[in-house]
Formats: sequence, C-alpha cells, structure tokens
Amino acid sequence: MSDSLSPIPPIGIFDSGVGGLSVLRALRRRRSDIPLLYVADSGHAPYGDRDPAHALQRSIRVTEHLMAQGARLIIVACNTATARAIDTLRQRYPEVTWVGVEPGVKPAVRHSSNGRIGVLATPSTLSSPRFDSLIDRFAQGCEVVRVPCQGLAAAIEKGGPSDPALDPLLDRYCAPVIQAGADTVVLGCTHYPFVAERIAARLGPQVQLLDTADAVAAHALHLWPNCSGQRVPRDMQAPVRLETTGDATVLARLAREGLGLDIPVHAIDL
Repeated sequence: MSDSLSPIPPIGIFDSGVGGLSVLRALRRRRSDIPLLYVADSGHAPYGDRDPAHALQRSIRVTEHLMAQGARLIIVACNTATARAIDTLRQRYPEVTWVGVEPGVKPAVRHSSNGRIGVLATPSTLSSPRFDSLIDRFAQGCEVVRVPCQGLAAAIEKGGPSDPALDPLLDRYCAPVIQAGADTVVLGCTHYPFVAERIAARLGPQVQLLDTADAVAAHALHLWPNCSGQRVPRDMQAPVRLETTGDATVLARLAREGLGLDIPVHAIDL
C-alpha cells in the first residue's frame, strides 16, 4: 500500500475510466472512514467498444496493481469488465473478495408497471453471455430494449458530463426507449449516472432511471469487515487515492465536480 494511504487495507475500485467514480461516490456517502484506492484505466479505454479480450487483459493488469497496494476487496466498477472478466478474476485471484456491477435488470422488472424496460449500456456489455443470463433469469415476459451506446462513455470521458457535444449521442440513444414506451430505464454503464439528469430530461418524468451504484456500495461494505481484519473508528476520515493511466486532469475534474473531492490525481503506467 502506498505510504500516502492508511495502513488499513483499502477497498480497491477500478473502471475503464472515470465512470466508476459513481460507485466511489456511493461508498463515501455511506462510509467515509474506509480507505479507497481508485484506478481509472483511461489510457486503455474504452473497454466497451473493443474486443472482449482487451477488457480481460486490462482487468488482470489493474487487479495485480491494486493487490500490490494492499487491496483485499476489489470492486470491478465497470459493467463491461464485470461481464467479460470477473469470472476469470475470481478463479485467478481467489484470495481477493470480488464485487462486480451489472445492469439492474432485476430491480427494473420490479419497478416497471408496463413490462417495458430500456437498458443503456456498452455494445460489449449487451452482447455478453452474462447479460443474456440476466435477461433469461429476471426479465422473462418483459420487453427489454437493448440500446448499445457506442461512444457515449468515451465522450463523457473526453468532455465531461456537461459537454454540449454529448447532446446528439443522448438524443440518439434515448430515442429507441421513447419509441418503445419503456417506463423504466437501466443505466448499464457506470459512466452514465453522471449524465442521468440529461437523460431524464429527454425521457420525461414518467420514466424511472435506475443505476446500481448504491447497491454495489452497500454490498461491498457488507463484505469489507471480513476482508480488512480490523475495526475502524467510525469518526475516522480515511484517505482516498485516485490514480489514472490516462489524463489526470480528466479524473481530477470529475472528482471535483461530481464528488467534491479536490485531491491530487496520480498518473501511473500499467
């Protein structure tokens, strides 16, 4: 673990870019006394628009870095990496406790009144066997509109959540959901909660948006005591370390604007 962080084992979090900060935000809202180590693999993004093998290779590399820093619980805060890599990671690193993120199909079915559900996600996530399994298990009898949002995560990464250049993409990807009359829409990529207000403005107040960041955070915190081996004073303010393989200013900007974290971002080479 870096000497800039607490000796208490951190929760490791990684994503193909800045999107996993939505999970980090949910963790900090629930507990600010646990050290967090976040890696944005922005230098090798996007995972979701590339060959599935790329997500696996990068997930292995980032995992080994997080383990070297002392992480015993790792959140794969990327839907594509969860879909394409987490099963292999669990087999390869059984000493780590793993938490993944998946599109919230099950809660969407529960919340939907008309049985029409939209899922906005990367092409890789939507074409994965893991996603097909989610639909088979939880959405039988529902109309599921899969919207492969090619380039949206990369655009959020490049310009930030308020970039006007996102407008054409958001218009394009909201259109199939509106046409289908879906009353519930799943944000199936951790980047998308940062543009949730812009998506909601297009879909209208009758459509409920779901993301799984808070549920992922709650699950990780439930598992964490078994991984840390230590009791942490609840009044302790634990450090957060942000690292990126890409442009540090991008991660710093979203951490500041989206989380209120005005802290250094460390550029790393993995």
